[in-house]
Amino acid sequence: MPASPSDWITLAEAADILAAANVHFRPATLGGWARAGRLQSIKLGGRRYVRRAEVRGLVAAPRRVRASDLQAGLFEDWSG
Repeated sequence: MPASPSDWITLAEAADILAAANVHFRPATLGGWARAGRLQSIKLGGRRYVRRAEVRGLVAAPRRVRASDLQAGLFEDWSG
């Protein structure tokens, strides 16, 4: 399925998405990553665009672990 035009966002929009997840990078940093090939990008009219999904993928969802899944005795030495 081809990507829709809204899949491509500016570096400033990418920085805003990351900032909303409390991950702060300047658009210039993201541009450097794009030029280095660390982010897929296109350049149109002097502006660089990256894929929205790829930027969102930079922010990992928090992991939750149940206490019952931890190794037995893992925290026995902790005094509290």
